[in-house]
Amino acid sequence: MQLRMIYTHFRGVQFQFLTASGVFSKKHVDLGTRLLIESMILPQGGYILDMGCGYGAVGIAAAVFNPNLHVVMVDINERAVRLARKNAQLNNVQKVIVKRSCLYDSVKDFTFNCILSNPPVSAGIETVKAIITGAPEHIANNASFQIVLKSKIGGKRICDIMGSAFGNVDILARKSGYRVLISEKH
Repeated sequence: MQLRMIYTHFRGVQFQFLTASGVFSKKHVDLGTRLLIESMILPQGGYILDMGCGYGAVGIAAAVFNPNLHVVMVDINERAVRLARKNAQLNNVQKVIVKRSCLYDSVKDFTFNCILSNPPVSAGIETVKAIITGAPEHIANNASFQIVLKSKIGGKRICDIMGSAFGNVDILARKSGYRVLISEKH
């Protein structure tokens, strides 16, 4: 496995990430992930989940931006999980748990104050739908679910799924053909 180091900035803070083949966006932080990180709304405290964390950019950024948060990052890809653990150490973040999980399987005992996801669209719409429809049972009241996607790839359908699952959906950010959608549990 050949490792690659990415150096980047989010919200004026420098980050470094180890990546490798077999993980999404191994050469640079993709535009969708960047938009989610730059626009995500984080709770003051509690637990957040980075669903489908890849090498950990979203969850690690959240942990740096708010050190009061407990960040849980999950991915089904074992290589991604190992890289996310290394990247948490590289970026000196505390209160981070990284687990291998098929969707919410390994985090059933948690109640989250926020769930963030750049979903694995390549896994198909049913996987993305399962991430969205599973979220309400894993978050607290007044918690948010935030997801980034390409506007042209299922944008209307994803909005409908989120609206149905949560009773609300708004566009948090829009740039370069991507949208960050947010829903809140009331």
